[in-house]
Amino acid sequence: MRLLNLFSLSALATALPAFGQGGPPGDFPVSVETAEVVEARLESSMKAVGTLLAEASATLRAEVPGQILEVHFSEGQPLAKGAKLYTIEATVLEAEVNEARANAKRSEAAFKRAQELNAKQLISGTDYDVARANYDVDFARLLSSQAKLSKTVIRAPFDGFIGLRRINIGDYATIGQELVDVVQLDPLRVDFSVPETLLPKLRPDLPIEVTVDAYPNEVFAGKITAVAPKSDVRGHNLEVRASLPNEDLKLRPGLFVRVNVSLGVKPNAIVIPEQAIWPIGQDKTVYVVVNGKAEQRVVKLGQRQPGVVEVVSGLEAGEIIVTAGQMRLYDGAAVQSAGGASTAAN
Repeated sequence: MRLLNLFSLSALATALPAFGQGGPPGDFPVSVETAEVVEARLESSMKAVGTLLAEASATLRAEVPGQILEVHFSEGQPLAKGAKLYTIEATVLEAEVNEARANAKRSEAAFKRAQELNAKQLISGTDYDVARANYDVDFARLLSSQAKLSKTVIRAPFDGFIGLRRINIGDYATIGQELVDVVQLDPLRVDFSVPETLLPKLRPDLPIEVTVDAYPNEVFAGKITAVAPKSDVRGHNLEVRASLPNEDLKLRPGLFVRVNVSLGVKPNAIVIPEQAIWPIGQDKTVYVVVNGKAEQRVVKLGQRQPGVVEVVSGLEAGEIIVTAGQMRLYDGAAVQSAGGASTAAN
């Protein structure tokens, strides 16, 4: 008797109609939320992290030894190219210049006499050559000693801002000793890396937007100036450099930055809410409402943005798609929109 009951239940289950994805019996319309597909302006962009660098930065060092006699700057202040920064004691070098100048004058006079005598053929060619060589050597020594003397005055190599001094008046500077930094703050450089797959989209003059933790509510605009000619073989990334105006001098070299690179704008992109996408295996599908019934359609997706996704193919503007209630749908199911269709781009 028990076996008969099991057989009857099995036969009854076989006779019942099958419902795709749990569709209701009697083909009653399924209540769903819908939206109208529209064309919208879609900006393509990518995000990266980078570092701010000075367009020009130099650590000035002593090129001749000597005691620091004067400091001509105030720390952290702007300065012009050529501004005097340090004066190093130069007594010995000044004496060397005076000696070299005297030797050069003597050699010059001897060379002039040799020229006159040579014109009258009163000296040999060898003596004339010796006089000329002596003058050339002494004049070169004069230039060398003058160059060394000029290095006792440390000057700014470019317009910028002076850093913190690392040596004081009375200290003895040795050759190569660090004295102070000079940094240019406007404009700044932004160095960052992007996946090599973006190479076809990158080019100079593309706009970027930069944010920093120091100013969380501000956005700083710049543009790409160069893309590295080769990719990093280990990370398969491309190094990118951008220029960032800094007229108000808020930013400083060394800051960590977040970069948003604008890759272009599609004025008529098809964009739908992410919740409208219904994955089936490897396919991405959308339920489209056609004549009151759900039509399951495979779509190809493009760029994603928060809350929305671009549809490259499979949908057209003006169509109505299901944005909520897909669990109860199947291809061909009758549907009823709850509250009417909204706009897919909203």
